[in-house]
Amino acid sequence: MIAAQNVSKPQDVQSKIPPPSCLGRAIVVKLPIDAPAERPILIAGPTASGKSALALRYSEAQGREVINADALQVYTNWRVLSARPDAADLARAPHALYGHVAWDAAYSAGHWLRDLAPRLGRSPAPVIVGGTGLYFSALTEGLSQIPPVPEDVRARGDAMSREEMIAALDPQTAGAIDLANRARVQRAWEVLESTGKPLVAWQADKTPPLCPLDEAIPLLLDAPKDWLTPRIASRFDQMLGEGALDEARENLARYDPALPSMKPIGAPELVAYLRGQMTLDDAREAATIATRQYAKRQRTWFRARMRDWTVVSAAAL
Repeated sequence: MIAAQNVSKPQDVQSKIPPPSCLGRAIVVKLPIDAPAERPILIAGPTASGKSALALRYSEAQGREVINADALQVYTNWRVLSARPDAADLARAPHALYGHVAWDAAYSAGHWLRDLAPRLGRSPAPVIVGGTGLYFSALTEGLSQIPPVPEDVRARGDAMSREEMIAALDPQTAGAIDLANRARVQRAWEVLESTGKPLVAWQADKTPPLCPLDEAIPLLLDAPKDWLTPRIASRFDQMLGEGALDEARENLARYDPALPSMKPIGAPELVAYLRGQMTLDDAREAATIATRQYAKRQRTWFRARMRDWTVVSAAAL
């Protein structure tokens, strides 16, 4: 692996033949380390695939600010479980939009775009890194101007089962979203219920993008299951060692699984342990399984929505 501080030219990152792409596309073997300073670098990929480490390499090589594109890492209350950069990483490079939102505040892709906009015009342009595909699609494709959902509609959705909401969706939206993801299903149901207009119809009417894809350097990390699974297990163990249980204990009194800030993987399981509902070993196993399932959903989303991104082998970095 090439030390970031010594990188000044495009480098061959394929120290070994990478595994076949789980995205079904060719894997690039060179990274454009000398990327034009005016073009933002976008780095997406599944959880535990090494996105943040690659972002730091670019930041240290070119003086770029690292900007968060993960919907959980914006919140103040879960640094460890959301895998926000630690003090050592923060000392290596300037970071922004990490842990800047209160745990009980509403924060959407629109909020994120507004926070990001004034930083896009800086030179060098930032490296934007994360696993929230919706943030990247809003950035590069534009954002639908969907009206805020009334609180009473949201409360009704909170009380419904996922299956009940799916049954109420229009066929076009039901065919376009991940029906296994309750948050996505509820969002689609809330929009239809409050506006009378399907989510896919709103999504077809978007604002101009802040950063069209052809004005950026979009990199998508390819992380096959067999390579990623042991990394997921070891990372959760590392989180436990870094204080994830203490973090869960600090959030216990205010824990509400319906709040967006309370959705990091591992939080429900550690809260259940603290409440005496499962052993710590069972909580660890359940959280590891949930993380693998989340990574699979991410790969499915990336495969469908990021066809024009440059695919990079995570195992070869």
